[in-house]
Amino acid sequence: MLEISGLTWAVTIGLIVLLLAVDLVLATLRPHRVGFGEATAWSVFYVAVAVAFGVWFTSQYGGAAGTEYFAGYIVEKSLSVDNLFVFVIIMTTFAVPEKHQHKVLTFGIVLALVMRAIFIAVGATLLSLFSFMFLLFGLLLLFTAVQLFRHRNEDPDVENNVVVRTARRVLPITDDYVGGKLVIRREGRRLVTPLFVVLVAIGGVDLLFALDSIPAVFGVTDEPFIVFAANAFALLGLRALYFLVKGLLDRLVYLSAGLAVILAFIGVKLILHWAHVDIDTAVPEVPTSVSLGVIVVVLLVVVVASLLKTRKSPETKAHAGSLRATRRREDGGGDSA
Repeated sequence: MLEISGLTWAVTIGLIVLLLAVDLVLATLRPHRVGFGEATAWSVFYVAVAVAFGVWFTSQYGGAAGTEYFAGYIVEKSLSVDNLFVFVIIMTTFAVPEKHQHKVLTFGIVLALVMRAIFIAVGATLLSLFSFMFLLFGLLLLFTAVQLFRHRNEDPDVENNVVVRTARRVLPITDDYVGGKLVIRREGRRLVTPLFVVLVAIGGVDLLFALDSIPAVFGVTDEPFIVFAANAFALLGLRALYFLVKGLLDRLVYLSAGLAVILAFIGVKLILHWAHVDIDTAVPEVPTSVSLGVIVVVLLVVVVASLLKTRKSPETKAHAGSLRATRRREDGGGDSA
């Protein structure tokens, strides 16, 4: 285990909070439509910050630790692109005005970071106490990979999400967005706006993605600090990345299949690690450098194959993928996967 000082933790968390605060202030005080140029600049900035942190981390803690950080960052970044698919679906479903999408995404990222921090703390504790948790995490990722691949040509049914349905049933909701406010008082009665329901939907999505992404990054490294940093820096750029690539997401037709392959690979890696520790040291383990290479190659193949496919068949559209059949299929429709 790496010896990470309290000062390093404090400075890293402080940097992340500062960047989040800037994003939140910009979203709250200056709601506006984010253009391509602004999105590009912010995306480059966040990637540069993540890379600079990785370079510093490597210089301080060695090449092996640095490789684990970059592998974890790439895993989380690739999974976050799938988040973007769902965010697009949510924004479209609830007809969120473009000038308020910045605020929604920033709050969504804050929720995601809080949830993942909790999962990281719990996951790290469980792994340190019970080595068989590597087996359980590996099986969870394999199950997720199979489900994602089976339903790779479907989208999550946001309207029928249990969290959204409950919010609609128990909360008094206005018909309009009321200038991007979350809660208003009208005729002596406190009401929530559709923007509040959108945040509830994104929070539910964040929870589901945290259940997948945390075991995935623990498959690359068991260092809690690296897991936290990789997640945080990958999520920080999500808001800008949304505005940069939302017009291109439809072309990544093989992304869900590629992510299923990555999750399955990491699941097998976790199971091999458990077997190596608990059963027989002769069981081989997958080095982090190999993991990094496999992840990068899969992502490159996915992107190239997707672009070639959509160039040949422009009518083909990508889907976010789902972990269960959509309501249409449940009602007897055919499987599009």
